[in-house]
Amino acid sequence: MPRPSQAHFVARQHQLDVIAAAVSRAAAGDPGAILLGADAGVGKSRLLVRAAELARDVGATVVVSHCVDLGDVGLPYLPFTEALSELRAAHEVVDRTIDGRPALGRLLDAGPSALEGNGEDQAGRLQLFEAITAAITAPGRPGAPLVLVIEDLHWADPSTRDVLRFVLARLRAEHLLVVASYRADDLHRRHPLRPVLAELRRHPRVEHLDLAPFTPVELKQFTTAVAGRALPKHDFERVMNRSEGNAYFAEELVEAGPQADALPWSLADVLHARLEQLEPDVQQLARIASLSGRVVAEPLLRAVVGQDLGVFSLGGLRRGAPATRAACDQAFDATLREAVAHHVLTIESGRIAFRHALLAEAISADLLPGELAALHRAYLAALTEDPSLGSPAQRAHHALSAHETTTALVASREAARRAARVLAPAEELRHLEQVLRLWDAVPDAAELLGEDRVDVAVAAAAAASRAGEPDRAVAIARKVVESTAGDPLRQASLRHVLSLHLLGIERVEEVIEHTAAALEVLPTEPPSRDRAWTLATRARAAMNLDRADMDVVAQETAEEAIAVARAIDAPDVEADALTTLAVLEVDDADRAASLLATARERAQAAGDLLTEMRCWYNIAANRYYSGDLDQALVEAHTGLEHAVAAGLGWNGYGVELRLFGELVRYATGDLRPPPSSPEPPPPSAVAALSAVQLYAAVARGDEDVIERARGLRPEWQRDGQIALIAGGCMIDALVWSAHRDEALTLAQELIGYLGRTWSDYFLGRIWISALALAALADAAEARRLVGATTADLQSHGDALLAEAETTALRGRPRGGRLGPEGVAWLVRARAEHSRLTGADDPALWAEATSAFDYGYRYEVTRSRWRWAQALLGVGDREGAATQAGQALEDAEDMGAGPLTSALRDLARRGRLDLPGLRRGAVTVLTDREEEVLLLVAQGLTNRQIGERLFISGKTVSVHVSNVLAKLGASGRTEAVSIAHQRGLIEV
Repeated sequence: MPRPSQAHFVARQHQLDVIAAAVSRAAAGDPGAILLGADAGVGKSRLLVRAAELARDVGATVVVSHCVDLGDVGLPYLPFTEALSELRAAHEVVDRTIDGRPALGRLLDAGPSALEGNGEDQAGRLQLFEAITAAITAPGRPGAPLVLVIEDLHWADPSTRDVLRFVLARLRAEHLLVVASYRADDLHRRHPLRPVLAELRRHPRVEHLDLAPFTPVELKQFTTAVAGRALPKHDFERVMNRSEGNAYFAEELVEAGPQADALPWSLADVLHARLEQLEPDVQQLARIASLSGRVVAEPLLRAVVGQDLGVFSLGGLRRGAPATRAACDQAFDATLREAVAHHVLTIESGRIAFRHALLAEAISADLLPGELAALHRAYLAALTEDPSLGSPAQRAHHALSAHETTTALVASREAARRAARVLAPAEELRHLEQVLRLWDAVPDAAELLGEDRVDVAVAAAAAASRAGEPDRAVAIARKVVESTAGDPLRQASLRHVLSLHLLGIERVEEVIEHTAAALEVLPTEPPSRDRAWTLATRARAAMNLDRADMDVVAQETAEEAIAVARAIDAPDVEADALTTLAVLEVDDADRAASLLATARERAQAAGDLLTEMRCWYNIAANRYYSGDLDQALVEAHTGLEHAVAAGLGWNGYGVELRLFGELVRYATGDLRPPPSSPEPPPPSAVAALSAVQLYAAVARGDEDVIERARGLRPEWQRDGQIALIAGGCMIDALVWSAHRDEALTLAQELIGYLGRTWSDYFLGRIWISALALAALADAAEARRLVGATTADLQSHGDALLAEAETTALRGRPRGGRLGPEGVAWLVRARAEHSRLTGADDPALWAEATSAFDYGYRYEVTRSRWRWAQALLGVGDREGAATQAGQALEDAEDMGAGPLTSALRDLARRGRLDLPGLRRGAVTVLTDREEEVLLLVAQGLTNRQIGERLFISGKTVSVHVSNVLAKLGASGRTEAVSIAHQRGLIEV
């Protein structure tokens, strides 16, 4: 653990209490995490030192790890590998855990054998994350938890952020506390840590601590501890004004001497002033170490000092002086001892660290460009002589900074391969893009790497796709195709690569164009993988157009692709084409599922992960649309586990599986907010995930659901599915909140938009029509209460129902049968139309309830509510009580807030005795207010009501105002409607 100062620890008692309480909970098997945020120098490390001391005093094991700033070349999983290495040496249980989980071999003992093979063929990203979690949680035990400290989270690489979220999402009853610190002043608006922090702060096991600068009283205690005596008033005021309560700045000012006539004006001035007071060799060692950031491995720094550093060499090692290994080691040890004694450097877990990261930053920032390049070359030389001293990413970093482009190119490519092996696609993409940027600067790049620029770009596009950046994948692949225009055959062979990425962003027409161009060039004989893949990709695109003429093209092209694939023994292509044929099979869902299962087996045998993921998705969709929701949920969850395991959790089909998982979870009655994901969603997936989560949010009655849906309106242009889901859910929420006119306007807008985007008879139109009919029926009920006409509403409803019926006939998928969900919503539309006309036929609501009873629990319950209402309307109180009682039990169990309230209102209005609900138990209006409201419902004016009740018109006005306030109504008609719905009056 770092020891920033010899000064006594002061203040920060609240933060210490919070951490101590979390340690106690972890000791009792209640794990958690604390996010500690503060500006640089405020005292995060000092607080963590003290908290660690107190934790050790009560029996906890404390392990400290760090994130390192290497610019664009990150080290995947660095803080976790650091922590595991320390734990492995000290805890046999951790060593056994690691030995039993081969996936950790990629991170620990990462020699050549540990990293052989393709990362996608190994245990997978999910297994890797689970292995890390198991090893981290292994050493904690009752009364002796593990406290894992991760410093400088603002420098964390994407994979580290992913693992942190995964570990916290898996916490159940482990004896573990994670404390992660970060610089709040480094988090600019687009900083990648910001969305992660926002997500983690909502986690029930995560606490957030803000560390403010010292108050004047605290600063006085602190400066007294640093100086060993109280500062004179004038000196203290100068320190306070300059430092503004920043602990590190204040300490440096005190140690530099806060004389009024020589006080430095900035922290950098203070740090340089202190450094200049030290021996030249200590200054040189600090400058050399500063290029590694706050922490540097001792063997690496020793090796760098042993290089010919010219003016940066330590005293006895300057040019012309003896430079034996013994002399280097002797000079290094002596200088390091001096640096530690003067609190410039310290030793942390066997590594060398600056007392504070600000010191390292100030020193490195003061180096001239030529000096920086020289020191980076020295680091590069040390790492080249002994690669075990660092990673390829580190070599690439120093080579880039030293302007050694050839070495940077080779090291970046090696770093990309290393990232791919440990399933870190974001880091892999960053390294590959670095290779592409350097390519033109290295004349013999292809010979050095054994591959040309096109090969590297294709790999970069694949990494972008796996990292959840489909637009970036398309941009890279498009450039690849354009760059090969001079070689038509190669260009043709690459068009299917671009086409696969285009399918990920639904640019289907472009795929048709590219595959047609490729097939004109690619020879039919001999059969080839390129032609087979082009055919399979074209078949998929033709199928996605969902037109009868293109379905024929899809069928014929898929069959040709299968024939070519079998001729060349290409099971991956065969699997892809089989999947297309299965989706085209609309008359027999079980046969389609069987074809998909066969295709999945072929894809698994070929190691074709993308096609395998496509199969998982389509099997889940097949089971959902055939009405087997339980199996759909199993397929979606299992498929997603495979996707995450392969590092494809945010690939196109990985996202689709997540969406299906959320949809089925909602339909089956699980309305809870989604669990925290172990990986942050990429920007391209956020809107779709937000949209599908609206289903449950509407059912729960989240207060902000309308605004969340409204916020997705700009995404309609990008994805019609987002328009359908977000727009439909917003209509539903508006109906629940009695904003009927807005709901009807939005329904008309949405139907028009999707009719232009897709077709006039898109199947989702049945759902939208049913929701709009519900709004009309509610409005008609409100009008009938006050004797107003409903003719215009019925005319609108007639048109909506007619369009829903036509859509059911003409919009059936590929001419097949309408699925259970489509049938159920059509019956629901008929039932809502019946309610609109005033007939409110119980038989139609019974049919709707039965139609949804294939597993769609929420809509079964909602239909049952309306069934109970219809039964009351025909005088069947016993039947109404039965249906309402069952619906209320299910609604409460699901946590469906609006539906639960509606059922309780129905019970009060109908005077039904339901379990757990005593008739007449709730009233908000006085007897006189009820009398006034009943007369308002009859259309009487205030004067007429006063005459009827023998009170003044002014008194009636007061009663009406009270009623409006109590019911939250904006007018007399709305008040009558609300009171009726809540069972407060009978009209």
